[in-house]
Amino acid sequence: MHDDERERIIAVSELLHSAAAQLRVISALDWPAEARERFLACDGAELPEVEYEAFDPEPIVEIVREARRRIYPGLRVDNWLEEQAAVIERSALMLAGVGTERFYAHNRLIYGTPTEPLRYDPSTPLDLANRVHEVLVELRALDLDVNSVPDRSAEDVAARLQSAVREHFGDAAPEIVLVDELSAKARASSTKIRLRRSARFTDLDAAQLLNHEAFVHVATALNGQAQPHIRLLGDSHPGITRTQEGLAVFAELMSGTSDLDRLRRLADRVVAIQMCIDGADFIELYRWFLDRSPSREQAFESARRVIRGGPITGGAPFCKDVSYLFGLLEVSSFVRAAFVMGRSDLVPLLFVGKLDVGAIGALAELSFEGLVVPPLFLPPWVADPRSMLAFLTWSTFMAVTDSEALTESLRRVLADLPSLASA
Repeated sequence: MHDDERERIIAVSELLHSAAAQLRVISALDWPAEARERFLACDGAELPEVEYEAFDPEPIVEIVREARRRIYPGLRVDNWLEEQAAVIERSALMLAGVGTERFYAHNRLIYGTPTEPLRYDPSTPLDLANRVHEVLVELRALDLDVNSVPDRSAEDVAARLQSAVREHFGDAAPEIVLVDELSAKARASSTKIRLRRSARFTDLDAAQLLNHEAFVHVATALNGQAQPHIRLLGDSHPGITRTQEGLAVFAELMSGTSDLDRLRRLADRVVAIQMCIDGADFIELYRWFLDRSPSREQAFESARRVIRGGPITGGAPFCKDVSYLFGLLEVSSFVRAAFVMGRSDLVPLLFVGKLDVGAIGALAELSFEGLVVPPLFLPPWVADPRSMLAFLTWSTFMAVTDSEALTESLRRVLADLPSLASA
């Protein structure tokens, strides 16, 4: 790659970096605490009243316009830069439409919808969510004692996390902070992991948060910010959400810190987004979550995640939470394909910064040219991939094995055996 080409790519990346840095999507969609207090005080009888601050997209659109003048579509790296330009511009237009159906018109194209097929596969997130629910019903029929009790306080979890992140990140370790208002139980940046003070956690949650928030979200943020040339990789704009959340959930599975309740919550969010698309308003979503939540407060937060940014009357949800199942399948498929093809050298590229899995080809070229440097921080299951290799080998074997006949045969045998549950 010639020096002038390197300079052009770096310049385009800098422009897009300056545009993406102005996007603060989640904070722009926050609700005041009073909205929850008033709603719960009237026992969920009246729709919350929420106003969003106006957002002017033009400064971002103008920067993107300038970046596009320097992009030459057709080249792999340029195609990636054009994709980044498009999603950054659309994200700005999305924020300009908060509180209206325009918000949904843009965010559905960024995050996907429950009924949108996966890349290279006709399955949809809604199909996956419904299948998760079906499996959970089957497991409940077995009366297995696998429910996790949320008996840990945020203070307890914070103490465990702080010790673990110091050990992994050293001087770069994020601070663990307790906050009063947060739509999720936790949210991470490169410098802080915030925990909702009122949240209760299970015995698995601390380890799950460590692998999800710290070993993925914090690590990719720090790795991206450490990139000396392509600083765009340090920006958490909506276009990278699917892969980042999918990678974080994949990390939970690889580390053995996920559980059935976690998978149910991910599936619930996909179903709720589809309910909102079909017309459910905030009250209907709240009542649906109320039957599936440990408290009224948690049901409120779950409904808020779905409808924030769009009209409170429904029909135009925030589709971000579709990304988790979407991304999980894409990331796991990429990792498995990389090992099957003998290209395990590409897996660490998932951690060089904030990126979409579709960018791997461009990032491989940029890495070869020295414009992208290796990640500073990797999760344990990537740094020492032995257990992941065993899992991927087994899953690859199962993917090409027809085990239905064996399963059916064993099902008939097991059906005739006495129950030992009460023995």
